[in-house]
Amino acid sequence: MNNNPQDSPAAPTPKKGVFKRRRQRRLVMVLIALPSLLIAAAITAKALKSTAVYFYPPAELPSPEILNGREVRLGGMVVEGSLRQGENAKVMFAITDFEKTVEVEYHDLLPPLFRDGQGVIVQGTLSPDGHFIASEVMAKHDENYMPPEVADSLKQPSPDPTE
Repeated sequence: MNNNPQDSPAAPTPKKGVFKRRRQRRLVMVLIALPSLLIAAAITAKALKSTAVYFYPPAELPSPEILNGREVRLGGMVVEGSLRQGENAKVMFAITDFEKTVEVEYHDLLPPLFRDGQGVIVQGTLSPDGHFIASEVMAKHDENYMPPEVADSLKQPSPDPTE
């Protein structure tokens, strides 16, 4: 038997040019995909940054210069006795986190759950003089909350089913 490798039938080896073309195709795909992914990530990050609304308690609320008119949420407790009615549905009240108090101005009707000593979150902007101008007021409630209609219906005597 002949052990000469040149005499034995061997599997055909692919041409060097085929591998080169595959590598070039793969490199082109990567060079197209990578910038596309980076552009998509940058657009997504910019959209999230512009739509994010940050939450602050009164003690951590940045100065008006830092916020620069950006809309934020402010949360805390409504200070007892701070609710004042202005003209044309203008309402003023104060929110505290028991460390700092911020005056809030709102130009609409307050939600039904809003009252002194109740938790509240307001969304809006901080004016240059330091009071908060709310565009939205969200009253918070505890786990024992029951809508007024349901509470009223429970207070009424239920009809006797035997009659």
